[in-house]
Amino acid sequence: MMLRNFTSLALAGACALAIGASSAQADNPVELRLAHWVPPTHPIQVHGMTQWAESISEASGGTITVTLYPAQQLGQANDHYDMARDGIADIAFVNPGYQPGRFPIIAAGELPFLVTNAKGGSAAIDAWYREYAEQEMSDVKFCLMHLHSPGTFHSREQIRVPADISGMNVRPAHATMAAFISELGGQNFQVSAPESRDALERGVADAITFPWNSIILFGIDAAVNYHLDMPFYATTFAWVMNQASYDNMSESQRQVMDDHCTTEWAERVATGWADEEDAGREKLLSMEGHEGYEPTDEEVALWREAAEPMRERWAAGVRDAGHDPDAVMSGLASELEARDSAY
Repeated sequence: MMLRNFTSLALAGACALAIGASSAQADNPVELRLAHWVPPTHPIQVHGMTQWAESISEASGGTITVTLYPAQQLGQANDHYDMARDGIADIAFVNPGYQPGRFPIIAAGELPFLVTNAKGGSAAIDAWYREYAEQEMSDVKFCLMHLHSPGTFHSREQIRVPADISGMNVRPAHATMAAFISELGGQNFQVSAPESRDALERGVADAITFPWNSIILFGIDAAVNYHLDMPFYATTFAWVMNQASYDNMSESQRQVMDDHCTTEWAERVATGWADEEDAGREKLLSMEGHEGYEPTDEEVALWREAAEPMRERWAAGVRDAGHDPDAVMSGLASELEARDSAY
């Protein structure tokens, strides 16, 4: 009897120690560096990243702190994916289109005439891409994917039809738009978003593809006067995490991160930015010296026809990566339709 009691007490003590050790591990403080390349005043930080970080801190009982490093503090914009992979940052905000050909599947989100809004569109592209992220971004921990509101051409000289691009120097949003500009006889001037204003002010670029309010946010409204008034293209953004940073967290802390790397959070972080971009259209077009041009149906048809080679090029890249482009695009189209965000 005494042996049985002693054994029970020993087991109870061992369990208590195990629980205590687990709790101690869960309570270990973790500091995560989130790197991005836009200004700290950008709505993706103000309305997205800040709330995301605060929610993580609350859900983890204060054991996880996410510190934001904006404006390329930890590295250049086009290096952010590799910064997360290599542990220079624990979490990084990535524009996959800054590295042409590296992420062929997600490049679908860059195609013209695909999406009408960033809210449902972000939920759609995140839900769709989760099937492919583990393969295409296998060297990081994928968190979420979203879009910005549809952007268009903003220029020093008016653009109405595709032929107007010929001979222009254009700062493209990403690889797909760069290919499109080349297809139309334009020249690409490749600089990151924060460097775009200088390129336009110095006259080395004649136009830029950008969402509406970002023109104002980056001060580009002083360098361009004409705006093609149609929802033309979007840009994809991935939030990715260093795998070791994730693996070294406790089980409960990893669960907190998993709970914040969801389709719901993808739409949530995109919403504030989308609202500001959408409001920026009216704000920009009301400014003195700025003029918008809304293409006719016939002109829109010209733009659609001109953009068709981009879909063919995308399909070829996906096929080379070992996937059926028709099936991949069908899945994305279904998600967009389900969320009222298909063009």
